[in-house]
Amino acid sequence: MFAVSTPSTACPKPPMRGIVRGLAVAALLLSLAAATIGMRAAEPPGDSMIVLVHVPAAWLALLLYGAAVVGAVGTLQSPGRLPAGLLAAIAPVGAAAAFLSIWTGLTSHYARGAWWGWDARLVCGLVLLLLFAGLIALRSGMEEPDRAERAGAVLVLTGALNIPIIYLSVDWWQTLHERAAASVGRSPLVIGAMALMTMAFCMYAGAVVLARLQAFQREREAGTRNFGSARAEGGSARTPAKEQQ
Repeated sequence: MFAVSTPSTACPKPPMRGIVRGLAVAALLLSLAAATIGMRAAEPPGDSMIVLVHVPAAWLALLLYGAAVVGAVGTLQSPGRLPAGLLAAIAPVGAAAAFLSIWTGLTSHYARGAWWGWDARLVCGLVLLLLFAGLIALRSGMEEPDRAERAGAVLVLTGALNIPIIYLSVDWWQTLHERAAASVGRSPLVIGAMALMTMAFCMYAGAVVLARLQAFQREREAGTRNFGSARAEGGSARTPAKEQQ
């Protein structure tokens, strides 16, 4: 009469695992194709390869933060409708993308003879990295996941002002940074390679975020089962937060 949850129901479904693996394999193939095309471009190999990583990483960091903004709005307005741990799943991936964009941007400056100079877009990228790091710190520093998600949502919405600043920073300040990556006289091969690499980055990021969401879901379901078992036996619930104390 009553549906009893079994350990198998808490495991990720095979189709989801297939999606994660498929995205990872597709990302690898696209990145190899992009690298091959980039090496055949007429531009200097070093500069073209830096751009192939820098531009997709910067675009991915902005895309992930935009997804985090949508998740933050949903977390505050409609709790429970979005997957638990969505912001926590996005944060490390976005931080890695932001760090990669900053590092390759500094490398590009070094190739032009200036390792570091005032660059508004790189500084805004550093702010983006700190925002993602703040999300990670909130998740690890708060014992209650729901409370951490709400605090992270407020942080994300507060930092959303940085997105238009990143976009307009090149026009507001005269720095070493180029304008739109596809409109500075680059060859069609480089532009096509950047598009392929961006797709590869997005697919790999999607695979990692989905895998992290599965892990958070299993963790929450395991905590719920432990809580229900403890109540049924008349004892106190041992949740992961209490076990750490």
